[in-house]
Amino acid sequence: MKQVQKSDLETLIGRVAPIVFVLLWSTGFIGTKYVLNGAEPLTYLTVRMMLVVAIMAVIVAWVRPVWPDRAGVGHSIVAGLLVQGLYLAGTVFAVAHKVPVGLSALIPGLQPIFTSILASRFLGERVTPLQWGGVALGLAGVLLILHGRPMTGEAGWGWFASGISLITITVGTLYQKRYCGGIDWRTGSFIQQLAAMVMLGIGALALETNVIHWSAEFVLSVVWLAVVLSIGTVGLLYWLLRRQASSQVASLFYLVPAVTALMAFVLFDEKLDAVAIIGMIACGAAVLLVNRARP
Repeated sequence: MKQVQKSDLETLIGRVAPIVFVLLWSTGFIGTKYVLNGAEPLTYLTVRMMLVVAIMAVIVAWVRPVWPDRAGVGHSIVAGLLVQGLYLAGTVFAVAHKVPVGLSALIPGLQPIFTSILASRFLGERVTPLQWGGVALGLAGVLLILHGRPMTGEAGWGWFASGISLITITVGTLYQKRYCGGIDWRTGSFIQQLAAMVMLGIGALALETNVIHWSAEFVLSVVWLAVVLSIGTVGLLYWLLRRQASSQVASLFYLVPAVTALMAFVLFDEKLDAVAIIGMIACGAAVLLVNRARP
């Protein structure tokens, strides 16, 4: 009886976790809009990482989990620079360079396409024809959402930054699954966040004024982004990666642009036209297709 109940609980968690992940991941773009009112991009990210590293240090000291070997430490550093450093820097720079919050999630939303291709090539995961159909449908949905958007000037730099975030989150997710799957999430996360903090801190000192306008909005936003996003949501992402195929987990990112755009509509009055809404529906259908068509 207990085994049945435990199995039912695990099944329920497995079904709810992707929904929670999409909702929380989407709030990262919303929180970025608020936090940039108080600091420049790299300065804000450095403060965020300092808080995350401090929290993870307490957790590691209290729990005393097993530390990875030298190779594991190296792999964690690489994964951290990709997922925690470059990806976050790209998304924050996109918002800072006038890319609307509701659209800042779109380019990283192409991640499932790259992940499916690379996973089939380097991780030996078989992608079925029906899954490729889902990938194509998701791409079409993203293109519909992008129609008529400015791609030059300051916004052009923002889209370029989004492109960097797309590449780094794709490669970082696959790298994490390939080389860091056996590392305890607490020590792995601490190493990753520490590596990202050092990289972002150097960038902030070299490129920015480091002025911070402390306010309740800034502090609350940083705390949310550090605790809920950098610790909770990233930990949930790695939990999903250990239990599902890379292409299946990556397909969840198709939902992020739609959810982010809806949040931005409510909070910032960013408008959604009919074509964009159709594109979001296509993205949602693509997620269902990719997930249900697992080999």
